[in-house]
Formats: sequence, structure tokens, C-alpha cells
Amino acid sequence: MTTLVGIDWGTTNARALRFDAAGAVVEMREMPLGILRVANGDFAGAFAELAGDWRAAAPGAPVLLCGMIGSRQGWREASYAPLPADGAALAARLLPVPEIGGWIVPGVSGESLAGAPDVIRGEETQALGALALAGASEACLCMPGSHSKWVEMREGRLSRFATFMTGEAFAALREHTILARMIEGGVHVPDAFAAGLARARLPGGLLHHLFTVRTDGLFARLRPEAAGSFLSGLLLGHETIAACEAFPAREVVVVGSEALAAPYRAAIEAAGRATRLVPGERAVAAGLWSLARAAGLVGGAGR
Repeated sequence: MTTLVGIDWGTTNARALRFDAAGAVVEMREMPLGILRVANGDFAGAFAELAGDWRAAAPGAPVLLCGMIGSRQGWREASYAPLPADGAALAARLLPVPEIGGWIVPGVSGESLAGAPDVIRGEETQALGALALAGASEACLCMPGSHSKWVEMREGRLSRFATFMTGEAFAALREHTILARMIEGGVHVPDAFAAGLARARLPGGLLHHLFTVRTDGLFARLRPEAAGSFLSGLLLGHETIAACEAFPAREVVVVGSEALAAPYRAAIEAAGRATRLVPGERAVAAGLWSLARAAGLVGGAGR
């Protein structure tokens, strides 16, 4: 029996989850139907492709959508919940999508480390799920991605967070700057990555350190096939140093796939913190189920 259909709907891909009455995921499918890939904004058609058969087989099951589907470029724009935010606060702001019997999870807004606005959309669901899986009420979470998120959880609520554009900056620097001429191949070179982490701890700052990718190559101190790993280590080193300073915690819970989390765990441990991995798929599933319960969509009377 399908009790809940959940969709983690991102920019590039969308992952659909079918839950049973106990909150277990009994089926999962992923398709390249992120919001930027949906032709003519036909999100109803994309949903039908993703999970229409599940919905037809269980027409009474609620649908819960999280991620960029609630952004300005998505199906409908769901307003941001302010910090601090727990499951109840997010459940109170669910945005209805009546044509599919569904609801969109809002994002969360707060103040950045620099005093400017900061936002997350999708990671709030993962954060609540990761906390539940960790069996804790407090944690420091790191969520790698193009725009990685660091989230402080206190008393079961998102209390602070910060966004770092490390992944997107790496792609831009590697492909569209003078550094691209010094980089060959895409194989991970652990020694070069570690050297980048070490460079990040030296004086000069990020903008100065970036140019050393070029000069180390010019003077044969950095091989072209290792330069990409060095650049990755340099950027991750600067991110983790800043984040660990802003979010003091003995342990950082890294939420994501093992492959994506591995360089982050290495960088965080090099900064002197312990790490633990929570798979991103498990975190989003636990978060969707938790929010559905908080909203009364499962486990009792619905809305």
C-alpha cells in the first residue's frame, strides 16, 4: 500500500519515493526531470512521468514535494520559513498543489555569516531527516553540492546555516579562467588534494592562493593531471576552515553520497574535526516522512 508519495525535485534531476504505512521506502526512481529540464514548465506532465502510476494506484495518498520545485523557477513559489525552523514550522507553511493532491515544502531563510540574507531549499528536509537518523536533537551538518550548506541544528530546529558556492566556483575556475590551461584530466590525485588543503591554511587568502595553481604549474611544482585535485583541495580547504570557525562542533555530520562526501570528510578532518556520513537518500526520505507526520498527512487525520 502507498501511504505517501514524496519527491525530492532538484534543478537537474528528480527523485520519487513511495512510502508504506510504516514510513519505509518501498520503491524509488530517479529521472533527469529537474526544474530546468521540464519542457514549457509542464510540471504536471513531469509529475505524471515520475509518479503518475503510483498516484493512480493510490489516489488517496498525499504527495509531498521538496527542493527547487518550490522556487521561483519551479511549479509554484513556496515562501521561506524564517529561522529557527522545525518540522512544525515547515508543515504550517506547506503550499498546496491541488491538481495532484500535493504540497510543496517551503525553504528556509536566515542571515548569512556576512549579515546578508541566506536561503536553503531542499536541504531543510534533508537536515530534519539527518537529525532523526542520527538520533539527536543537536548537530552540525555539512551538505556538499554546487552550493554546499552548513547547518546548525539545536533542539530539533534549524538554528543557523551558511551557503558556500564552492562547487560552482570550482567548475567555473577549472573551465573558464586562465587556470584551465594548467589543468588536464579529471582523475582524483590524493596527494595534490592534500597539498591544496595545506595551502589553504597558509597566509595570503583565497584569491592569492588561486594564482598559485598557475605558478606552481609554470615552475613544474604541480603536474597538469594533478592541478584539478590541488584546486579542489584549495577551495574545500578555505570552505571548511571558514565553516568550522563559524560552526564549532567536535563532529560534523556530512549528508550526501559516499563519493561526494569523501573529499569533504577529508577536508573537515584535516581541519581537526571528526566526521560521520549520513547518505543523502536516507536523509531526504526520513525528512519527507517526518514532515508528512508533522502536517498530519500520514499517521492520522489529514488536512
